[in-house]
Amino acid sequence: MKNWKTATLSLATVALLAACGSTNSNEGSDSSTANNDGNLVVSTFALSEDIIDRDIFQPFKKDKGIELVYEVGNSGERFTKLQNNPNSTIDVIELSQANAATGVEEGLFETLDETKVPNLANLVDGAMDAVATSGAPYTMNSIGIIYNEEAAGMEINEWSDLWDPSLAGKISIPDITTTFGPAMLHVASDFKGVDITTDDGAAAFEALNELKPNITKTYTKSSDLANLFQSGEIVAAVVGDFAYPIISGANPDVEYLVPESGTYANFNTLNVAVSSENKELAYEFINWKLSQELQTTTAASLNEAPTNKDVELDDEVAENKTYGDIAQRAKAIDYTFVNTNLEQWISQWNQTLNQ
Repeated sequence: MKNWKTATLSLATVALLAACGSTNSNEGSDSSTANNDGNLVVSTFALSEDIIDRDIFQPFKKDKGIELVYEVGNSGERFTKLQNNPNSTIDVIELSQANAATGVEEGLFETLDETKVPNLANLVDGAMDAVATSGAPYTMNSIGIIYNEEAAGMEINEWSDLWDPSLAGKISIPDITTTFGPAMLHVASDFKGVDITTDDGAAAFEALNELKPNITKTYTKSSDLANLFQSGEIVAAVVGDFAYPIISGANPDVEYLVPESGTYANFNTLNVAVSSENKELAYEFINWKLSQELQTTTAASLNEAPTNKDVELDDEVAENKTYGDIAQRAKAIDYTFVNTNLEQWISQWNQTLNQ
């Protein structure tokens, strides 16, 4: 089924499908057969397409005097299509960090030429750390702690507080298979004072075993936490910042904090496909996506936390985003390392927490 669209068409909004949405069929060109005729071909998330067209594609098209064709879908399925199609006409692909790291490792993408993407120099530190292994990060989120202080009977300020015995049977953490499962392992390793890359997660699992009495359950959907707080099953959870509005909307007594010791970020990234016939234009598109001008716009219109350190947001737009001081202390995860260990980690996670 064709999933390609031309940015000159009127587009219907496909809401909130970024990481898990389905693709749509429309007129256009299929990546396996079409000649892009000099058009820029972008593979992107199926999210608020009318806004993306208005705020991102149309200004770029007008500035460059080009046409732009794009494919929509979730990260995994679009990445798999690229992996399996050496004749793909995709020029630029937007992916989750985990998929992007796999693509970099497999040599599917150009090594980013920083001279052609000058805005890479303006990234926050954590985002810059992710460039070599994952590509150019254009938006980010991170994990923190959400909790009800009255129900917890204590103030929580740091990750280490989650191991407090008074929280026995009262917390929830993300499952290893979720976006922030690997981040939770990094937090656990930090609790033991060990760099996770030095022991492939051995200390992290020791810490998780120590945390186990406090965990009432792990979750795969952050939206489930709203019901867990409401029912009183949990008083605290580790969660991505993007989920706070949903949980707090149903539970106004909860608060969200990012420990001063730092947090771990997850990025959506951009890469130039090795097979691209429009590499120069692809680099210009990436530079546009990383610009202060565009990221200021999309922070409000698409709720995307900026990775450009020069973006200044007002309090309302900045709320619940990995931005400012939080962004500066958000550490990147090496997903090449994660992907190498993930299968073994999943098995050990199940043995440690699900038995």
